[in-house]
Amino acid sequence: MPTKEEFTFLSKNGKTQIHAVRWLPDTAEYRAVLQITHGMIEYIDRYDAFASYLASLGFLVVGHDHLGHGASVETEKDWGYFADQPSDTVIADMNTLRTLTAKEHPGLPYFMLGHSMGSYMLRKYLSIYGTGLAGAVIMGTGYIPDSQVKIAIRAVTASAKIHGWDYHSDLVRKLTFGKPYHRYDLTGADAGNSWLTKDEKIVKAYYSDPRCTFTFSNNAYLGLFEAVYFDNRPENIAKIPKTLPLFLVSGKDDPVGNLGEGVQYVYKKYQEAGILDTSCKLYENDRHEILNETDKETVYRDIADWLEARL
Repeated sequence: MPTKEEFTFLSKNGKTQIHAVRWLPDTAEYRAVLQITHGMIEYIDRYDAFASYLASLGFLVVGHDHLGHGASVETEKDWGYFADQPSDTVIADMNTLRTLTAKEHPGLPYFMLGHSMGSYMLRKYLSIYGTGLAGAVIMGTGYIPDSQVKIAIRAVTASAKIHGWDYHSDLVRKLTFGKPYHRYDLTGADAGNSWLTKDEKIVKAYYSDPRCTFTFSNNAYLGLFEAVYFDNRPENIAKIPKTLPLFLVSGKDDPVGNLGEGVQYVYKKYQEAGILDTSCKLYENDRHEILNETDKETVYRDIADWLEARL
């Protein structure tokens, strides 16, 4: 059985101890590392089943709770707040965990996976720190046109001028859930029609967990929108190493990916940028959290196969 260990490291903000977890295989030699970057308004322990599965295959899996999330907060007041330079600080914390882990396990192939908001942060990360990685899995991502991102940035900035950057705005929250979400329940009241997954047990657990039901601050929304806008820039896509393997995976019915269209748009942009090993898979009838979907065993195996093929 894999061993699960918790540890902390100092955030780039210079004051917060970031909560992190590692899942250690029970084999003497590890095959590779996978670092997971979780999404908004959740926490790294939600990936326990997937991480344990990969650890059973010999992968060392690591991940952390972002600033304002999970056990990386001291009080409930801290939920949903990043830092003065929000997206840059989140990216820096991701790199700190990578640096620490790679130093402890030199020479192991190092992969990264980002889900949802974590996928946007990972895409930014790859443009800045992508050199040396063995591959990246971009999960539950999408594409938001520049015009919409600029409106969102203006809205969150206006809200912050009135209420402050630590304010939790319902208006800004509503701006993030556009037309593709309208077919789904976003509140947890109708677990069978949730945007998250078809697995009603997962949905009920999510909406009963305070760590998954707080509202983002203006500051954190700015960080998300900054990352999305950064990811759209052709000059930033061009900075991703051309030899870095990329695997885009998403539910075909995921509203974050505009029901598949946004994922395919990003996939084509990476191909056009000359990234040599770029793959994309959309899972029929799956929604946002494909690691928690009713066909999750297939998703687990597909990701493991992709990683193993690039060792």
